[in-house]
Amino acid sequence: MIISTKQEIMEVLNMTQEQFEGEILPEAGRTADVHKEGSLQVRAMLGYDNICRNQCLYCGMRAANNTIQRYRLPAEDVIASAKMAKDRGFHHIFLISGEDPRYGFDNLLKIVEAIHKMGMHQSLACGEFEPEQYRELQAAGADEYVMKFEMSREETFNRLNPSTNFKKRMAAIEAVKASGMKLASGNIVDFPGQDREELAEDVLLMKELEISWAPVIPYMPAANTPLKEEGGFGSLLTNLKEIALLRLMMPDVDITAQQPGEDKKKGLADPEGNRNAVRAGANILFCDLLPDALARNFRVIDNRNVSGTEHLYQVAELTGKKLVF
Repeated sequence: MIISTKQEIMEVLNMTQEQFEGEILPEAGRTADVHKEGSLQVRAMLGYDNICRNQCLYCGMRAANNTIQRYRLPAEDVIASAKMAKDRGFHHIFLISGEDPRYGFDNLLKIVEAIHKMGMHQSLACGEFEPEQYRELQAAGADEYVMKFEMSREETFNRLNPSTNFKKRMAAIEAVKASGMKLASGNIVDFPGQDREELAEDVLLMKELEISWAPVIPYMPAANTPLKEEGGFGSLLTNLKEIALLRLMMPDVDITAQQPGEDKKKGLADPEGNRNAVRAGANILFCDLLPDALARNFRVIDNRNVSGTEHLYQVAELTGKKLVF
């Protein structure tokens, strides 16, 4: 099945659920089986710093949110957590943080170098840096960098991300690609005010950027954020349509399977939500390394709930896929 134009993407986004589940979803699932060999990749995840200077209107860790307890894990603790993950059989770790200027780039390089020496693959999501710094991270051993464009229309991006701007974000994305690291990027699906035409443009931009991983989830309102006042949860069906489109348009891309279901309190570890995402072609699951006391405060969104490994095995059983750590 070939889908390549904005019009063709719009046709899928406008399908009824019955038509989508009959025509598109099965083909996306088969494509994932072929290109991902019937497996689900599991990554350890560590939010090592929830301090952020930015004021993104949708993010629960925005600087103005004074209802969460802030923390900053020392480099030694991050390295120890990675060692623990390695000893438990994980071969890939996702390090994520707020944009904290006081963490120290040298500390981040120290972490990346130490984890590289362990033989682990690393994906990072630490915000916007200078081009030279991305090259330093790649040289230290980082494999992939997550720099989401969030929304592909410049005016919308600038309104919702007042601490940066669209041109700066796209320049950072190009700097990541130029560094030699793989680029992970994507959008927020069905946030308040987004229309299907804009969503189609988001999908085309992911294709144009030749991303390695699409870390996409539907919009999930975070407490004490301005965007929460503008609308509720994004459509789960629309999110599944985007996952399927990405799988069909970019057969080898990794796609986040850690997705919400109808019971929003179960967060991203909802077995049904994860199963539905896998059926649509997603293949990446996470295990949070943070202790619960800290994980509750790494709140980009509310109810993340991806600690432990129990949910991973539930998803494997529900989907008949094998877990690859």
